[in-house]
Amino acid sequence: MLFNSIEFIIFFPVVVILYFLIPKKYRYLWLLATSYYFYMQWEAKYVLLLFFSTAVTYLCGILTDKINRGELTEERKTRGKKLCIAGSLFLNLGVLGYFKYLNFLIDTWNKVTEHLHMGASFSTMEILLPVGISFYIFQAVGYTIDVYRGDVYAERNFLKYALFVSFFPQLVAGPIERSKNLLRQLGEPKSFSYENLRKGLLLMLWGFFLKMAIADRAAVIVDTVYGNNVFWSGMYVIVATMLFAVQIYCDFSGYSTIARGAALVLGFELTDNFRAPYYAVSVKDFWRRWHISLTSWFRDYLYIPLGGNRRGKLKRDVNLLVVFAASGLWHGAAISYILWGLLNGVYQVIGDFVRGVTAKIRRVCIAGERQETFSDRLLKRFATFVLIDFAWLFFRAGSSVRALQLIRGIRQMDWMILINGSLYNLGVPAEYFRVLLLMIVLLFWVDSKKNRGIDLVERFLAQRWWFRVVAELLLIFVILLFGCYGELYDTTQFIYFQF
Repeated sequence: MLFNSIEFIIFFPVVVILYFLIPKKYRYLWLLATSYYFYMQWEAKYVLLLFFSTAVTYLCGILTDKINRGELTEERKTRGKKLCIAGSLFLNLGVLGYFKYLNFLIDTWNKVTEHLHMGASFSTMEILLPVGISFYIFQAVGYTIDVYRGDVYAERNFLKYALFVSFFPQLVAGPIERSKNLLRQLGEPKSFSYENLRKGLLLMLWGFFLKMAIADRAAVIVDTVYGNNVFWSGMYVIVATMLFAVQIYCDFSGYSTIARGAALVLGFELTDNFRAPYYAVSVKDFWRRWHISLTSWFRDYLYIPLGGNRRGKLKRDVNLLVVFAASGLWHGAAISYILWGLLNGVYQVIGDFVRGVTAKIRRVCIAGERQETFSDRLLKRFATFVLIDFAWLFFRAGSSVRALQLIRGIRQMDWMILINGSLYNLGVPAEYFRVLLLMIVLLFWVDSKKNRGIDLVERFLAQRWWFRVVAELLLIFVILLFGCYGELYDTTQFIYFQF
């Protein structure tokens, strides 16, 4: 069930109304039932995988907790807990590996053996990737690691824990929540709050605007160019790649915003997954602002266990590259995704080196501290966007071969297409194209406020009722008039559903 579907528009109010009518001690059962129903609307049989991951990580948490409380030597406790966590990781990542990476490994093996003339090849299998599997498995695995480390106590109520893994607003595309945040909240019955209702519905409306009016409209142009990079090359590729940066941001942040809003209506606060990422002044800063729940997951559960930055600069750089290669592989089973991840890692390694050299030069050549100016920040943001956008090309291309073809095609530059109306031949008529640009300007204005720490939701809700009503109706009008929906667009799915 997609957020941007008629089914969800009916489903969500029913869930909310009945949730607050049911006695408090039974409300989590209602949310659990509706969450499983929500997930089963894609492919009902794959709910068994969701249940399997839930059961394995629940039992792992219980066993780990029992070992901690048992009268064993520290050595035996450590060994027992390691066996539990290893079993949980093996089973969960094994399931993820089978559904997401088996055919990728088979294809890679076949290409290598063909290149070496070994003749040992295997046939790929028909495997449908379960929606959201990477998200809920990472969330469940994160819980077991937290219990292993002693950061949280094991949840004894299986049904409450099952709700933590399957909570429908963030089930299929995050944010990837921590047990310290969401599991604790789910254990506390919520009362109806008019303030939460106002904020939640406003967040959902903004999320629908980001997804349907900006992301899906930009997708038409991006798909046209990337779908025929032989005909559309040069400046068309640059424009499409810039719009893809906007598309993927509005698509993913749109989902996260709708998820946050839906959860808030029910009384739960989810992690804010994005903090004005295109206002970042470095690639490292970008990854502090983009897909925050995944970035922090890899930091806490992979980068730090590998040694983090505690073992010298060389080891730190290697750890960073490993983490970003893993992040690329998490996003998709293709070499292009790994290259995208590595490219972001290399950016940061080079950035750290350049910052170190620049700092030494400044200490020698410039007396005193030099205050950063607006022009400095503007240049850094522009350079960061160019680097990130170039990396997005590998992400969107789908294969390393296509990515290289697109890059070679960029050499055929024709700047005139920016002013001669040729861009209007990419599937979006002139008037819609201009409105898209205006909506993107609005997006960056909103992000500029967020970048300065201004809570626009609070400021908006503090306005007079007539102003709020007019603004909300205007936003709904824009979504209905300029949004992409219906049979022509087949209710476009969210990009991150494929991960």
